[in-house]
Amino acid sequence: MPRQVVLATHNEHKVHELQQILGGAGLDLEVLTMSAFPEVADVAETEVSFAGNATLKSSAVAAATGLPALADDSGLSVDVLGGSPGIFSARWSGRHGGAELSRAEKDARNLQLLLDQLADVPDAHRGGAFRCAAALVAPGQEPVVVEGRLEGVIGRVPEGENGFGYDPVFLPEGQERTLAQHSDEEKNAISHRGRAFRAMVPHLRALV
Repeated sequence: MPRQVVLATHNEHKVHELQQILGGAGLDLEVLTMSAFPEVADVAETEVSFAGNATLKSSAVAAATGLPALADDSGLSVDVLGGSPGIFSARWSGRHGGAELSRAEKDARNLQLLLDQLADVPDAHRGGAFRCAAALVAPGQEPVVVEGRLEGVIGRVPEGENGFGYDPVFLPEGQERTLAQHSDEEKNAISHRGRAFRAMVPHLRALV
């Protein structure tokens, strides 16, 4: 029976991406998602770095499930904004009263706020990077943390239907298509998350 590992996220877009990335690695691992553990509460991202938040989430889920847990924290760092939104990428536009917005609604508001903040910034200064830290915690073992990065520029108009978050306005370095205009396979080959999780493969293989 293959060894099990839990993806410590409720974000179905991330689950889809990570299952594709890990599925292509030939690992004899059964990848479980948090839907298999409805009793495990969400983990608040209270650290001040991507690596800290990823380690926090994977440690909590490993402790709650007794299984190795894999988590990531990722976001967009824009040069002219001093590295923001950074760890606040998923909640950049803040809370919206007492209403609970869908992820698509939150993504749309975050993206629009970013575009508004960069409206007067010339093309030459719209550089940034997607960053990802992935953390693997097996019960009784020290966390393993790896990172991935994708450089690019921020476009002015959302383009593309694939992907999520800031993908529709992020053009990878040297390309004229946004990440949201890439196929899943194309995106996974170059993305910050793909790079981080491919770097994690040897550590996952050690679990088998």
